[in-house]
Formats: sequence, C-alpha cells, structure tokens
Amino acid sequence: MQEVNQQFVATIVTAIILLLAIAIIMLLLAVYYTNTKKRLIREKEILKATYEQTILKTQLEIQEQTFHNVSQEIHDNIGQVLSFVKLNLGTAAGLSEQEKDDKIAESKDLVAQAIGDLRDLSKSLSFDHISSNGFIETIKAEIQRINKSKLISIIFKQDGDYYSLGEQRELVLFRIMQESVNNALKHSGAKHLTVSLQYSAELFTLTVIDDGSGFDHKEAMGKNGSGLKNIKNRASLIGAEYKINSTVGRGSEIKVILNPVQQKIYVNSTHTSSFS
Repeated sequence: MQEVNQQFVATIVTAIILLLAIAIIMLLLAVYYTNTKKRLIREKEILKATYEQTILKTQLEIQEQTFHNVSQEIHDNIGQVLSFVKLNLGTAAGLSEQEKDDKIAESKDLVAQAIGDLRDLSKSLSFDHISSNGFIETIKAEIQRINKSKLISIIFKQDGDYYSLGEQRELVLFRIMQESVNNALKHSGAKHLTVSLQYSAELFTLTVIDDGSGFDHKEAMGKNGSGLKNIKNRASLIGAEYKINSTVGRGSEIKVILNPVQQKIYVNSTHTSSFS
C-alpha cells in the first residue's frame, strides 16, 4: 500500500513538474513571439521610413536635375537666340527698308522660337511628370531633351503593352534611367545609347545600353559615391533585380527587372500598402 502511495505521489510530482515545464516553455514562447513581433514591427517601420526617404530623395534629385536642365537651356539656347535678336535689331538702323524688313522678319521668327522653347521649359518645370504625363511619355520627353543637346544620340524602344507599375515605382525607375544616361554621358564617352522598356505578363525590364568605353564592374562598385551603387540600391528598394554587363572598351548594359505580380506590396497611390 505504501509503495502504491509513493508511486501515486511520484506520478503527481512528475505531472506537476511537466505542467510547470510546459507552462515555462509556453511563457518563453509567448515572450519570444512578442519580442519577435515587436522587432518585425520596428523593422517594418524602419523599412517604410527608408522607402519614403528614398522616394523623397528621388523626387528632389529629379527637381534638381530639372532646374539644371532649365538653367542650361536658358543659357545655351534661349539666351543666345535673344542675344542674336538684339544684335539683329541693333544693326538694322543703317540698312535699306527691304533689309530692315528682312531683319525684323528674321527676328520675329527667332522670338517665336524662343517663346516656343520657353513654353516647353514651363512644362518641364512641373515636377509631377509621371502622374500628369505618364511614365512612357516622361521618358520620351527626357530622351528628346537630351537628343536636342547633341551630346549623344538616344533611341527609345518599347516592347509589349504598357501597364502601371505604380507611380512611386515608376518615379524610381525614371530616376534610374536618368542616372544611367548621365553616367554614360559623364564617364563613358558614348555616342549612341538605347533605352528600352519591355512589358510582359511575367516581367517588366528597363534596359539601358551604350557604346562607350565600358568599365570594370567590381572596381566601379568599390568607389565611394558610385552612380552604380545608387542604381543598385534604388532597384533593391522597389523589389527589382539589378544586372549589369560591361567590359572595358566594349560599352555597357544595365538591366532592372521587376515582377509585376508582386507590385501591390509597395506603397503607391494606386496599390495596397504593405506598410499599413
């Protein structure tokens, strides 16, 4: 009888110990779950803040680039046209009536040209390019502006029907394109460049190809302030894959690849936010 009682007590004690162990494990799991949840919320908030800061930085960079372009256009084009008009009219005093009429007619044409250029510039001062003009038209306008400068010849290609990737994503993609072109202009000595957009049900691809001097990818990525780092970071931020193919003396190819099916997880004006 005593042995049975001892076994019973031992069973009770064992059960209590097991229950306590289970309770402790459950408590530890609850604490771990709570801490993990808090950590994930903090990381999510940091990611959201980083995303929003990068979008703002991208918008400011585009505005800065626009101001630079406008300033250069006024100095290099409109300013010269108006200076020529002033010179034209200033030399008309000693001319015959027919020559004066010719000078005035020429000056009128030049003033009309300057007014047209100013009108185009006023449109470019709208920083809501993508929402007001559309992604593709904004890229085309940028390419047209650069081609007008005669610094490089850019060809635009589109394969597949356009679909929205979200305004903020397209803003980042536009800046990537802009920065890729600027890098080619500043560093590669390229004469020709191709910007292509490929739309398919599976993937969207932005490709920028130049015929410049090329570069060593690892060496370029190792430099502080490298434009390639900026492009890679921006691509990563919007969930895009970044690829580059370049060889010294043989030009370069930059690709940014997106999966359109995943686009809804990013913050923008037309898609569900993953941060809310």
